[in-house]
Amino acid sequence: MRWIFLLSLPFLAACTDDRATFEINGSAHSLSLIRITDTPWARTAKYALVASRMPDCMRRHALPNASLNARFEVFSPGNDAWILRQGSRMYVVETRSCEGFARLEAEPEGGLGPLMGSFRMRAGALAFEPAEAPAASPQPAAPIS
Repeated sequence: MRWIFLLSLPFLAACTDDRATFEINGSAHSLSLIRITDTPWARTAKYALVASRMPDCMRRHALPNASLNARFEVFSPGNDAWILRQGSRMYVVETRSCEGFARLEAEPEGGLGPLMGSFRMRAGALAFEPAEAPAASPQPAAPIS
């Protein structure tokens, strides 16, 4: 009986439940991505997005399965709405009530908004990497008179 337990350890160790958070306005207002693999031979993972603005709301939204190394970019079109883009798929979620969540068939007319960062695998763990701040545009040199 003991050997069955020892043989099952590699299978249990390969199951993962990774989480990463994009803090919008501190930890009380955030988007968190959850990545779950059930077996060591899985080629895809289950994903979910948790929108929260505590103490007012928190909601978990299921996302379709995606590759183990899927990258989810986060854009901010404004009004507490957030657009996640994973490959060609896009989703909009809001953090006013945390209820609104939908798949987008096309980019919104007003655009995606600024890129805030992306959820991705880094060093074997899910992480949120903030977007680099845009470099300040250099001031034109004053004409020499």
